Formats: sequence, structure tokens, C-alpha cells
Amino acid sequence: MDQSEDRRRGRNETQDERADRMWTELIQEVRVAQMGVQILFGFLLTVVFTPTYAKLSDTDETIYIVTVVLGACATGALIGPVSLHRLVSGRRIKAQAVRWASRLTLLGLLLLLATTSCSLLLILRVATHDDFVPYLVAGVVAWYLLCWFGLPMWARYRHTGGQEFSSR
Repeated sequence: MDQSEDRRRGRNETQDERADRMWTELIQEVRVAQMGVQILFGFLLTVVFTPTYAKLSDTDETIYIVTVVLGACATGALIGPVSLHRLVSGRRIKAQAVRWASRLTLLGLLLLLATTSCSLLLILRVATHDDFVPYLVAGVVAWYLLCWFGLPMWARYRHTGGQEFSSR
């Protein structure tokens, strides 16, 4: 059997084995994202207790509040798969749980993107007070979108010949 035929056929695993493998892979991915969001969220929670917070403009306070709420939501979405697994474990619905956990993880990544972007916006506004800040933040957001979504989707499309996109 050549490599292209092997790729078309996929792995020789049962639906339960595939769900187990996908669950393990997903949890490893979530661990990386959780670490980032938890450190960022923890940092954000301390800002309100600093002397600089009292000096923020109304706009910067609003950006801060939105950022903290986004961070809390990202934390919830990225910890959600753990709770989901714990509550449905042993119910013979792992394949469905993997799909839901995957959706929560993707939502968590989008919320992490928003949290990071808002954090950067706030920090650069306070640090520089320059008009170029929104453009710099937009550039960083574009970079994140490319790294987190653009390149993976391009690789997925290129190496599956678009078959996965048409079958879903």
C-alpha cells in the first residue's frame, strides 16, 4: 500500500479508539492554551490594585473591564473540556464529547485572541499615547490570525485536497 492510499484510508482504528486518541490530543492542546490564558488572566486581575489604575482614562478603564471579562470567558471555555470530560465520563459518548470539547477549545482560542488583543491595546495606549497603537495592534491580530488559523487551514486544505471542507 502506498502512502497516498494509506492517507485516504486513514488509521485502522475503531470509532472508540479514534475518540480516545482525539481526546488525548485535544487535552494536550488545551494544556498549552490554558497556561497562556491563566497567566494573562492572573496578570489582568492584579492591574486594578495598582496605583496606575486610578489614573486610567474612562476609555482605558472600559478597555480594561472588557479585557478582564474576555479573559474570564476564555478561561472558562478552555477549562470547559475538563469539566465536560468529568461529567460525561463513562457514559459512552466520548465521540460527542470530543466534538463539544473541540468546539469549546476553538471558542477559547478566539476569546484568548480577543483578550490578548485588548491587553496589548490597553498596554500600548498607556505606555505610548500614540495614534499608531491601533495599527500596531491590528498587525499583531493579523499575525495571530495567520499563525493560529490561516496556516493550519491552508495546510488542512492543501494536504487533504479540499475533501474535508466539502464533506462537512
